[in-house]
Amino acid sequence: MTQDAPGGPTTRNDEEQDAPTRPEARLDKAVRAAEQALIEFEIALETFRVEVENFSRLHHQKLGPMYARLDELDAQIAEARAAATGDPEDLRKAQDARALVMPMPGVDELFHDWMDSDGLSPEAAAMLTDQPVRAPKRVRPSEEARKLYRELARKAHPDLAQDETERARRDEFITRVNAAYGLGDVERLRELAEEWSAGPVPPEQQLSESEELYARLEWLSQRKELLTAVAKELEESAIGAMLRMAPEDPDRLLEEIAEQLLAQVAEREAELSGLVQ
Repeated sequence: MTQDAPGGPTTRNDEEQDAPTRPEARLDKAVRAAEQALIEFEIALETFRVEVENFSRLHHQKLGPMYARLDELDAQIAEARAAATGDPEDLRKAQDARALVMPMPGVDELFHDWMDSDGLSPEAAAMLTDQPVRAPKRVRPSEEARKLYRELARKAHPDLAQDETERARRDEFITRVNAAYGLGDVERLRELAEEWSAGPVPPEQQLSESEELYARLEWLSQRKELLTAVAKELEESAIGAMLRMAPEDPDRLLEEIAEQLLAQVAEREAELSGLVQ
């Protein structure tokens, strides 16, 4: 077997390996990496947003009556204390406590189940669109629901679209995915996965010109800044702060708060009983 002499002619493969990578190819690789990083960030953000929204709604549904009972007991305690002392300051406190319990005339009737902290409530939106509404069963969807959601988001995310038609198709689809995930509806997520697999396959992306790739990177950067602001707002919200207290089991946190509220109700009832005897 002969060996190539040092400094002899190189083969075609050697030339291809030694050839410098085209700038456009490196830029294209950076764009694809930025897209995937942004999608993973959006998946994490949407996951947290769903938990914040579900916690808020379940908190209101399950614990709202307990908070209302505490407010009523506080009003009754203040009124009993004012009746016993006749002190003007106690009378003022009793009036203030009762005012917190009394609804604003006409407002509750007008906006009942129509407005929440985010605007139009899901129930009201359903009435306007003739869509059924189901309350979430848990703060955090099951692990299977989370897995299906992550897989669908990575495949069908609108940030992967290269034209407005494809973006609109993906936007509509991901909206349905987000709704199913918010409810923890595994069966619906499975159906959506089958729908996406059976749908049209987008054409393979061709290498873009440098100007288009730079514009894409700039858009991805701006999108990341926007989402970072949204994430910060969620994390700093009252519900977000509560969720950070129990990152492993937020549903258990609701049970713990309920136990604390029941104890407070019992204390107030005992205090009221001592004042009216």
